[in-house]
This record gives sequence, structure tokens and C-alpha cells, in this order.
Amino acid sequence: MADLAVVVDVPKKSRKNGRKALKEKNPSTNEANILAGKLSPLPAVPSPMEANDKGKSAKAKSKQSKQSFEKDLQDMLRQLRIEKEKTEELLKEKDEMLKLKEVEIENKGKEQEKLQMELKRLQKMKEFKPTMTFAIPKSSKEKKNGGSEKKRPSPPYILWCKDQWKEIKKENPEADFKEVSNILGAKWKNITAEEKKPYEEIYRAEKEAYLQVMAKERRETEAMKLLEDENKQKSAMELLEQYLQFKQEADKETTKKKTKKERDPLKPKQPMSAFFLFSNERRAALLAEDKSNNILDVAKITGEEWKNMTEEQRRPYDEMAKKNKEKFMEEMEVYKQRKEEEASSLRKQEEETMKLHKQEALQLLKKKEKTDDIIKKTKEKRQKNKPVSDPNKPKKPASSFLLFSKETRKNLMQEREGINNSTLNALISLKWKELSEEERNVWNGKAAEAMEEYKKKLEKYNNKCAEENKQQ
Repeated sequence: MADLAVVVDVPKKSRKNGRKALKEKNPSTNEANILAGKLSPLPAVPSPMEANDKGKSAKAKSKQSKQSFEKDLQDMLRQLRIEKEKTEELLKEKDEMLKLKEVEIENKGKEQEKLQMELKRLQKMKEFKPTMTFAIPKSSKEKKNGGSEKKRPSPPYILWCKDQWKEIKKENPEADFKEVSNILGAKWKNITAEEKKPYEEIYRAEKEAYLQVMAKERRETEAMKLLEDENKQKSAMELLEQYLQFKQEADKETTKKKTKKERDPLKPKQPMSAFFLFSNERRAALLAEDKSNNILDVAKITGEEWKNMTEEQRRPYDEMAKKNKEKFMEEMEVYKQRKEEEASSLRKQEEETMKLHKQEALQLLKKKEKTDDIIKKTKEKRQKNKPVSDPNKPKKPASSFLLFSKETRKNLMQEREGINNSTLNALISLKWKELSEEERNVWNGKAAEAMEEYKKKLEKYNNKCAEENKQQ
């Protein structure tokens, strides 16, 4: 039984649900080479020459990086220099602006001082009180109301109308003003010259009286105007004298108070001493360290520091002060030269102006001399051409007013000693005007008698001259 081979059909499993076959591994390069029967070559080892080349290239790269860094630094330095220059320019501009502002502040201070002085002067001017009384002039309205102005004389027609008005009104009681005036006008045309004559005589007499009064008033007004003008001139001169005296006193007071002189802006400033240079340099640092420090504290600290400083420490400030002084002396020499040049130019201008004035004065003098010579020559010609007056010829007698003025002058000179000539003449003219007709007739009679005697003497003289001419 054992020899019998029993064939048993074993059922095959389906591969659908079974595992997938494993893929073969990718062989490595060595394995592949081994399979192929070839060995892979060994990795290439660098030679010593190649290593030296690489070192050189690294050094070159480091050099290039250093050069680029230096360039960057140089560019940075350039930019910093440019920025520094810009900042310096800005600082200079700011310093100039500050200086200009300081100058403006100084000028404003000077202007304020001047204004204050002017205000004080004006206040003093208000204190000026003249010791004078001014005559208040009367207005034209007051003169018209107060003055006794004479009315113009009525013409003969109006005088006649005044007389005839009542009669015509009685004849025509219902007639109005226009009708009455028309009737009067028609009647005046028919009146004869003899009937008009009395009215014309009245008009002439009134007109003469009116003209005399008006002439008198006009003369009086002219005289009063002249007197007012003279008084105004006198009062103006007195007022001017008082004002000038007051101004002189006020100017004296102001000059006493004025101690500071106005400084010339072109004049160089005095140089600072070594101590002041040190204190100016130190002040800013001290104020920055402690803001509570004031100017007095800073001055005390700087003074103590300066005392404690050695000669070596003081030397730079002394040298700086010395240089500033030398510079100041040079500037002062230039300033003095400029002032001398200005003074010399002013003197030249004054001399030129004086020469011009002298020339003008000489021209005026020549013109005056010419006119004087012409006047002198004309006078000499007139005297030559003028007939020689005979001393034996009787002189014209004085008028009534002159006779009156001689006597009144003597009396007034005795009554009022030291009287002025102008006031004397004015009093004589007033007294002459105040005379009545009878008193004037006395003086007119004296003048008439003197005139008759003069005529008789003149006749005798003329007859005598005629006989002498016949004999010749």
C-alpha cells in the first residue's frame, strides 16, 4: 500500500485575495557594477595645486570685500562732511539773524528813548504859560449890531413918494400897494423940475453928510486896523521872547539830565579783557550745569576760578585779548582816517558853499551899487535942470490945519513931556476932527488972511521981476 502513489488533487488558492509579489530592490551603483562585472571608480581627491588656487581666490574675495567696505566708509565720510558744511552754514545764518535781531532791538531801544525825550519835551511845552493878555477881535456881526451905521440917503423920488403917499391913499382907499406905486410913478413923470428941486437938494445934502460920515468911519476903521496889526506884532514878539526864554531853560534842564552820548555805530567796540573772554566762555557751561545760577552767581564763580588759575592756564586768554586789542587799534586807525576824510570833505563843501554865497553877495552888491549910481545921477540931473529958487520970492502960507497943529503941538509937548511923535500926530488929528465949525472958521480965517498977504507979496515980486527983465 505503501508503494501506491496516491495522487490527490490539491485545490489551488485564488491569488485574488493573496499578497502581491515583492518588487526587486533597485540595485546600488556598486551592486549594479558588480552585476555588470564592472567596479565603480574611486572619488576624485583634490591635488595640492588646486588647493592653492582656492586659497588665492578666497584672499581676492576678502580684498574685494575690504575695498568695498573702504569705499562705503569714504562715501559715509563725504556725506558727513556735506552735512557738517550744511549745518555750519545754517549756524552761520542763525548767528547773522541773531545779530540782526540784536541790532534791531538796540535801534528800537534808541527810538523809544528818543520818543520818551520828545514826550517829556512836549509835556514841558504844555507847562509854558505866557504872561500876556490878547485883545479879542470883534466879529462883523457884533460891529453891525453895536455900531451906529448911517443909512444911505433916499433918492428924490422916494422922498417925494413919502410926502404924497397919504394923499393918494385918501383919494384911493381901496387901492393896494402896487396900484398906489403905479399912480405915484405916473404922477412923478408929470411933475416939473421946480417941484422936484427941493427933494433933489435934500438928497444932495443928505448924500454929502452920508459920504463924510462914511469917509470918517472908513478912516477910523483903517486906523484901528493898523493899530491892531501893530499890537499883534508887539504881542507876537513878546510871546516869542517868552517862549525862547522858556525853551532855553528847558534845554538846559535836559542837557543836565543827559549823561550818555549817542555812540557812533561805525566806531569799533572796545576789546574784551582776558578775564571777560574766560567768563564768556565759562558762562554757558555754568548755566547748563545748574539752571538755578543767575548772572551774579556766575560772575562770582568765574572770578574765583580766574583767581585760582595759573599763568599757563591764563596764557591763551591773554594772547587772545592781545590779538583783539591789536585788531581794535588797527580798526581805530582806519576809523580815525575815515573821520578825518569826512571832516575834510565837509570843510571843502562848506568852503565851496561859502564861495558861492560870496559870489551871490557880490553880484547883489554890484546890482545895488548900479541902482544907487543911477538914482544918484538922476537926482543930480534933476538938480541941474531945476531952476534956482529965488530967496526973495515969498513963500506959501500954512493951511488952517497946519496953523492949528503948530499951536496944539506946543501945548501938548508942555502938558505931556516925552510923548511919542506918532501919538502926538494922532492926538492933533483927533482934536482937529473934534473942532466945531465956528472953531474951524477961526483957523480958516487966519489961513485966508495969510493967503491974501501972500498974494499981495507975490504980485509985487512978479512986477519987480518983470521990470528987471525989461531993463535987461
